[in-house]
Amino acid sequence: MAKEYTDGNFQSEVLQSDKLTVVDFWAEWCGPCRAIGPVIEELSKEYDGKVNVGKVNVDHNPQVSMNYGITSIPAILFIKNGQVVDKLVGAQPKANFVRKIEANI
Repeated sequence: MAKEYTDGNFQSEVLQSDKLTVVDFWAEWCGPCRAIGPVIEELSKEYDGKVNVGKVNVDHNPQVSMNYGITSIPAILFIKNGQVVDKLVGAQPKANFVRKIEANI
């Protein structure tokens, strides 16, 4: 199951992790966000133990969203060793996520 990242745990859970972390910035009212929700859940199961996969609700966690300049959602950041190594914006097919993950593991 995808983790829930917040303004409070983002530093320790994402930035201080040595694993690649896939972060889905989303909101409940966002149709495309809901459309990729199941893909994010699948990725969290498939890469369990190898890659951290989680979500940030932009309505509840404005600080993290502002820190990364998130203006369009869904926005998916690929973060490794505290740095953004790749990014996807908008609803995407699962293959695009897999390609980015495999390139950055």
